Amino acid sequence: MNLKNTQSGSFLKNYKSILLLLGGILVGSILGLVFGKGVEVIKPLGDIFLNLLFTAIIPLIFFTIASSIASLEKSEKLGKLFVIVIGVFLSTVLISAILMIIGVLLFPIQQDIIISKIPLESIQASSAGSQITQLLTANDFFELLSRKNMLALIIFSFLIGFASLHSGEKGKDFSRFLNSGNEVMKQLLHMIMKIAPIGLGAYFAYQVGIFGPQLFGAYAKPLGLYYAVCAFYFVVFFSLYAFIAGGRKGLNVFWRNNITPSLTALGTCSSIATIPANLEGAERMNIPSHIRNVVIPLGAPLHKDGSSMSSIIKIAVIFAMFGKDFTDPYTLLTAIGITVIVSVVEGGIPNGGYIGEILAITVYGFPMEQALPAAMIVGTLVDPMATLLNANGDLVSAMLVTRIAEGKKWLSVKMAT
Repeated sequence: MNLKNTQSGSFLKNYKSILLLLGGILVGSILGLVFGKGVEVIKPLGDIFLNLLFTAIIPLIFFTIASSIASLEKSEKLGKLFVIVIGVFLSTVLISAILMIIGVLLFPIQQDIIISKIPLESIQASSAGSQITQLLTANDFFELLSRKNMLALIIFSFLIGFASLHSGEKGKDFSRFLNSGNEVMKQLLHMIMKIAPIGLGAYFAYQVGIFGPQLFGAYAKPLGLYYAVCAFYFVVFFSLYAFIAGGRKGLNVFWRNNITPSLTALGTCSSIATIPANLEGAERMNIPSHIRNVVIPLGAPLHKDGSSMSSIIKIAVIFAMFGKDFTDPYTLLTAIGITVIVSVVEGGIPNGGYIGEILAITVYGFPMEQALPAAMIVGTLVDPMATLLNANGDLVSAMLVTRIAEGKKWLSVKMAT
């Protein structure tokens, strides 16, 4: 009897946060189905939670990246780690894009798609150089404190970390400040996540009540294809990546510790909001701190398997709309190139990243006023699954990076210590 009680207590202790998240999401979904648009009254609860989360994410990313780099003993180690990280990110993005292309070729999207009449937002045209400048940098320091400039913030954080690393003894106090700030921000995120069941429940209620019916209709086939291929990639390829990273132990460790990150990704539709859950999951998976503190925050804006696959399906939908052939080799190669750029450009915020869609439409020469609304609708409806793959892709990529950087026995050594 005591053994059963102990096991029951251990289960509740380990899965308490997951059960609360599931409960909040379930209740929210039921409220959305029952009351429909009436759930708008509880939407502020979800907005408050997300606003708190996004506000805390900015300093968390800064302290996490800067403190991680400042704590390294040798800059050569950091350079090697960057090469491995970029190699893993690029490889998984290309694999996911190619898999979605195969899915589109096997199940062509040929039916007519109703062109949306949603009013277009005013889009300011600018040169490629100007767009790159705005993507990588900010005009002023305060602009770094916005998630819209997430890539610029990350670059700045890396530079601060490098500067601290090269300051030697004179920079030790600042390095300790970065480490202390990192710990404080982790505790703040832990406090905010205590209200996650309420916040995510309200967010889900609004999504189901307002946008749920749009899941069907003219976009049913491309949406069905996208979710099916992504589910296959999520289960099969993520399992393959985890097995390559750590064998059977790696496979077990990954699927035991990716539940909370998965639910957070689905609930928030934000890779950036999933960073805290991913960092916690990576820690439980025994991924070294100097790896997880670089791979996870860097992966949120730069590594997007789900966005890679959504880029392909959106291009295929646009080609179907205008009766163009998507199977031409040049078209496919161009789509892969666009996908790599899109996976970097798209930010980790809910329903963001229309720059990538505009890029694809411009490259292929389609009329913006007709193609962009369709791409926006598809992008919005596939966002939950895309975010799931984006966020979990960072977690399994951290395992792959550790396997390459630390050797094939990294998991056994860590679990033994």
